[in-house]
Amino acid sequence: MRINEYTVIYGDKVLLVPYESHHVPKYHAWMQGRELQRLTASEPLTLEEEYQMQKHWREDNDKCTFIILDLKNYQRHQGGLKDKEIDTMIGDVNLFFNEGESRDIAEVEIMIADAGSRGKGFGKEALNSMMRYGMEVLHVNKYIAKIGYNNQPSLGMFKKFGFEEVSRSDVFEEVTLELYLTDEDKMMILENTPVYRIDVQGS
Repeated sequence: MRINEYTVIYGDKVLLVPYESHHVPKYHAWMQGRELQRLTASEPLTLEEEYQMQKHWREDNDKCTFIILDLKNYQRHQGGLKDKEIDTMIGDVNLFFNEGESRDIAEVEIMIADAGSRGKGFGKEALNSMMRYGMEVLHVNKYIAKIGYNNQPSLGMFKKFGFEEVSRSDVFEEVTLELYLTDEDKMMILENTPVYRIDVQGS
């Protein structure tokens, strides 16, 4: 999405950066793993297809993607900018605006691909930060999440955020959950992101 191509979002534990071409090889390596393919219901792509997908997502106004970095490791890293980002990548978070639906409705996805980074609060903070960005910058009022039957940690996290199950698909083996943002939900997102900060990098 063009609107976030120079945007970075700081949290307490995570740094969200736009998905760039230098991230693709590591992202591609992640997605060759059978566990992530199972959890995300994804088919493996070739490296060239992954580059094409990154370019498409970057230019498509219906998709907003950030790579999740471990902020503390990023700050300690002594390398150049690209090396710092690649070495501290732990996952990604996305918003999708489906054609034919109102622009205030977005499907949200999150993946902590690095197994050693799971269960440490990175996903929770990244999701809170993305939902705040969607709410404040993209004017989202309703979030939808589609989670595989076998991804119990993700299902549990979304339900803790207040998402409610609305349907199940045995064909796709996934649960659809929704969250209409009430004033209480919006306040909770703000309270859960006390150090949230947006920076715009040089274009």
